[in-house]
Amino acid sequence: MDTQNCFHCGLDIIRAEEIIFDNKEFCCNGCKTVYEIFSVNDLTCYYDFEKSPGATPLDIKGKYEFLDNENIISKLLDFQETATAIVSLSIPHIHCSSCIWILENLQRLQKGISTSQVNFPEKKVRITYNPEEVSLSEIAYLLSSIGYEPYISLENYETGSNSVDRSLTYKLGVAFFCFGNIMLLSFPEYFEVREYWLDAYRPFFRWLIFALSLPAFFYSASSYYVSAYKSIKSRMLNIDIPIALGIIVMFVRSTVDIVFDYGSGFFDSLTGLIFFMLLGKMFQIKTYSFLSFERDFKSYFPIAITRINPDATEESVPVYDIIKGDRLLIRNQELIPVDGILISDSASIDYSFVTGEAVPITKNSGDKIFAGGKQIGKVIEMDVLQSTSQSYLTQLWSNDVFQKKVEQKHKNITDTISHYFTPILLLIAFVSFGYWIFIDTIKAFNVFTSILIVACPCALALTAPFTIGNVLRILGKQKFYLKNALVIEQLAKVDTIVFDKTGTITTNKKSSISYLGNPISDIDSIWIKNLLRASNHPLSRMLYDYLPEMQKVSIADFEEINGKGIQGTIDGRQIKIGSASFVGKIEDNALLQTAVHITIDGVYYGKYIFNNQYREGLDSLFKGLNDDYQIKVLSGDNDGERRALEAILPQGTELIFNQNPEQKLEFIKKLQEQGSNVMMVGDGLNDAGALAQSNIGISISENVNVFSPACDAILEANEFQKLHYFLKLSKKAMTTIKLSFALSLLYNVVGLSFAITGNLRPLVAAIIMPLSTITIVSFVTVMSNYYARKLKYINKNFNK
Repeated sequence: MDTQNCFHCGLDIIRAEEIIFDNKEFCCNGCKTVYEIFSVNDLTCYYDFEKSPGATPLDIKGKYEFLDNENIISKLLDFQETATAIVSLSIPHIHCSSCIWILENLQRLQKGISTSQVNFPEKKVRITYNPEEVSLSEIAYLLSSIGYEPYISLENYETGSNSVDRSLTYKLGVAFFCFGNIMLLSFPEYFEVREYWLDAYRPFFRWLIFALSLPAFFYSASSYYVSAYKSIKSRMLNIDIPIALGIIVMFVRSTVDIVFDYGSGFFDSLTGLIFFMLLGKMFQIKTYSFLSFERDFKSYFPIAITRINPDATEESVPVYDIIKGDRLLIRNQELIPVDGILISDSASIDYSFVTGEAVPITKNSGDKIFAGGKQIGKVIEMDVLQSTSQSYLTQLWSNDVFQKKVEQKHKNITDTISHYFTPILLLIAFVSFGYWIFIDTIKAFNVFTSILIVACPCALALTAPFTIGNVLRILGKQKFYLKNALVIEQLAKVDTIVFDKTGTITTNKKSSISYLGNPISDIDSIWIKNLLRASNHPLSRMLYDYLPEMQKVSIADFEEINGKGIQGTIDGRQIKIGSASFVGKIEDNALLQTAVHITIDGVYYGKYIFNNQYREGLDSLFKGLNDDYQIKVLSGDNDGERRALEAILPQGTELIFNQNPEQKLEFIKKLQEQGSNVMMVGDGLNDAGALAQSNIGISISENVNVFSPACDAILEANEFQKLHYFLKLSKKAMTTIKLSFALSLLYNVVGLSFAITGNLRPLVAAIIMPLSTITIVSFVTVMSNYYARKLKYINKNFNK
């Protein structure tokens, strides 16, 4: 029967059931309807990426009615507020670029969907939508109607269980069984043993070897055939094409040898080839998993949360020590690290970290608040509903809204080589086969197969991810947490470093504080202490810790003005704490100091003077950095510490004082306009804009839960003196990538030279290929670890 392929899904069309619409053939009304939906919404580009990329939509009427149940919805959603909800749905049918394109354009198909983002490796789509305009069940029906039915299992959402894919292990086991037994049965052939009983059973042994090769050929190597088929179908040639072709050619040739009694064939080489290549693939996956586990396990944000104990005392604890039932204190500008219930009477929460929209949402006592929000205004208390998820926080940190556009040179090189590698390899293989076929038929097949097997861009492709992955792991262990792999390449390009002063090069743990002014009564001290409690500025935290424990009182109209100070009303009295200009005090220039001034109801009381302590190792750090970088220091304070800083910092270091947040941002922008590649190091409070503007923004974490999503890295304060070491290690990482690129190219050139000249057997090629991967991974691991230890030793001796 003559058949056509469906324009949408690619399945054969039975003539009797053919549906023609818009001069195109479809197998059913479902596929025609999907095409109509795409046409009406100007989404027919879906068919430009791949021929017949869709799936036939199923009849799912009534299947998702349970998604109208609020209790079920609350378990499925990652985030939920009045006009914004976020859900991650598993879509098993995601398989190509067309799938990604249509799923990331859902907002054009359905009003109420704002964004959708595909995670291709996990086959998930993360959808942000307005629940007032579209329901979750409607989204599920929409996805099903276009052939992308979501898989929803409440059991998975509740337990977090994920099935482990062991198919590679099974394939490896089958290949090993076949390889071992075929080798055993092939021994007489190897040594050309001539015994009567062996000669009599030789055909039987050969057919037994053939039978043993079938599971390895059809099952163990199946992933190579599937990958090669998809690659050809999408017109993007990958490395699995020559591998699959080499396996098939070797199998056909060996089968011909046995059928026509030309010899025993090369089934031992064939199964050995499959086994060793699967072994190399497993090694690669295991190494990736190890690096990924190390990265995830170490990527808890090193921010601290203030926990309120049952005896009403407050203590700072790491974010990952928070458990269900804990009561937390959240100050102005602090990140809410977990889902919880608001205990305070009200709160204003900015969810721009989650949604990208900086519109504060008002919550009342008893309302649920979600992780990722940022408290704006007064201090609040909340009860924890569940412990924090580092993967969720990391996902928020990696939100596209906060990504900086940078060029990845090593990735561009890898992509270019991978793009041309397979076509060139196939050309070399066929040309070599054409040359050798007229000289030696057996050698021609050996040369053809060896070329296809031995050449491998995998080693080239692995150099950058494994080097950077290992360096990420090393840095994480030393409490320097990077947003992603891109940051390492950017760190290596830095030529100018701008430091914020307060809370960055000064520490809030060791500063001595003295008071100068009119006496402050006990009740005034209570008001001052409680107002400071709501602020996260380093000077506020230092002064709060300095003042003795006092009773807690509620604050009204709390406001923190960046770069100036804080104000609020307690018992009808207005209190202002901040800079001299903020409280209306004219300060004598001869007495410039780092100080916090106090006024109550417009009456000036006095000031707390801070004798700042600079971080340990600051002088040696700046001395080392001065040789390789331009160093600049910005401060929102007056220049009362200029002399002290000039004594510590290298000569010629630019010091700029009295800078508000906007001026800090403009200063960074001007440096970039002059061609500088700028790294900004700050505490994430008054310098959030500058961190976002810089090429690399590093946030210093010291016992406070302040985090700017625009920063590229978080450095624990007690590791501050290692900053130069981290910068040097990033440069060495780039050097390691270049060296491993050269090593990979050398391997391919040497391997191909031996294969083309007929001096490399297919089995040896199969062993060498995964060995090249192992060699590269070992090389980059050893080199990055070597550089890490060497630089650490040099840095340690330099700081003595």
